[in-house]
Amino acid sequence: MSFHGGILGALIALCIFARKIHKPVFALTDFIVPVVPIGIGAGRIGNFINGELWGRVTTSPFGMIFPNAGPLPRHPSQLYEFLLEGVLLFMILFIYSRKPRSLGQVSGLFAVLYGTFRCIAECFREPDAQIGYLFGWLTEGQLLSIPLILLGLALIAWSQHKRQIVL
Repeated sequence: MSFHGGILGALIALCIFARKIHKPVFALTDFIVPVVPIGIGAGRIGNFINGELWGRVTTSPFGMIFPNAGPLPRHPSQLYEFLLEGVLLFMILFIYSRKPRSLGQVSGLFAVLYGTFRCIAECFREPDAQIGYLFGWLTEGQLLSIPLILLGLALIAWSQHKRQIVL
């Protein structure tokens, strides 16, 4: 629950800070989330360098042998996550955040896209050994991302209904 728990902790801190400076929480989150993928991407590169969080066994030409993962080639899922959750998510949020939009939409888009990209990347990632698959096919990362996607969709819908335009 490291990333998903981190989101909760960051949101609590942002709520406290927003209250202290008398600003709407979503004004802060909309300002911050476009650069969050830079940190996520850096973390995924760190995972790759450390040879941790490797992918499932593969016959793909992208397969790599990780020192602590046995002799079979595996997907470099850390690099897939770097590309999806780091590079692509940053580009989309950076472009979207530069346009006029309702308060909370950038934050909602972040939640939807991060959750979606994480679910996709989890298809290539080896599940945590102590947890394995849930319900026979679902990883913990996918399970934790589903509520994030739903909350992001709800935030986008709320934001469009509220229509407080931010420039």
